[in-house]
Amino acid sequence: MRLLLACLLLSPTILFAQDRRPSHCIAIAEAPGLAYIQTASFAAPLPDDYTVRLNYIDHAMFLLETPGGLRAVTDFVGFIGATRLPDVVTMNRAHISHWDPTPDPEIPHVLPGWSDRVGDPANHHLDLGEMLVRSVSTDIRSRAGVGVERNGNSIFVFEVGGLCIGHLGHLHHEPTAEQYAALGRLDVVMAPVDGGLTVDIPTMIRVLTRLRSSLILPMHWFGEGTLQQFLAGMSGDFAVERRAESHIEVSLRTLPSQPTIVVLRPSYLTDPE
Repeated sequence: MRLLLACLLLSPTILFAQDRRPSHCIAIAEAPGLAYIQTASFAAPLPDDYTVRLNYIDHAMFLLETPGGLRAVTDFVGFIGATRLPDVVTMNRAHISHWDPTPDPEIPHVLPGWSDRVGDPANHHLDLGEMLVRSVSTDIRSRAGVGVERNGNSIFVFEVGGLCIGHLGHLHHEPTAEQYAALGRLDVVMAPVDGGLTVDIPTMIRVLTRLRSSLILPMHWFGEGTLQQFLAGMSGDFAVERRAESHIEVSLRTLPSQPTIVVLRPSYLTDPE
């Protein structure tokens, strides 16, 4: 018994090696749903094996927490707060505010949204047992402002607890039919709504209307005016909630019955004492 306990303490990856509930990203047409579960504090235990906590940190950075203790950070720029390093980080390089040129070598999995061979797709498919992280490459405007860099960024999809959670990153164009098909049905989507540096508001509304995700989390907005323009454009078909918290818990059974936009308050992370 003592030997088993010692192994568990010395090998935290054992905690993550659990079966993943199959997701329905590529199969489902409509997501089920009832209501949100109550939110809880960052790093608190999650109520069951199929609930995921999403923490909005800043700009385009979110932390995904799983019941098994896995942590993944999107569009990682190096600092997330006073907490331990994540297990997985994803990055996009359209702007320096979406990637870290020198990520901490102690992070086990660093997934850039681009390939070392310019023009090739990133093609990430990281299976951690409890969570699958995959990428769908998209094009970006060239840094010189002329032309396009093929497959310069990625939309990352996290399959965990039966959920499909997508982070659109620094999106520069509406996905193609092939890219929509590769994404599949996203239950939750984190969407940039700045209206200029990424895609314009009408294009983003068109993308989100087509995805028809149950839960949309706006990000990458630079002021109340831009955010309100996005919310106004979406309010006809989507419910809108604004919350004081920076986090939300979600599972398949607790997705909203009506597609809903939830505006979270960004906040850097601090472990509870």
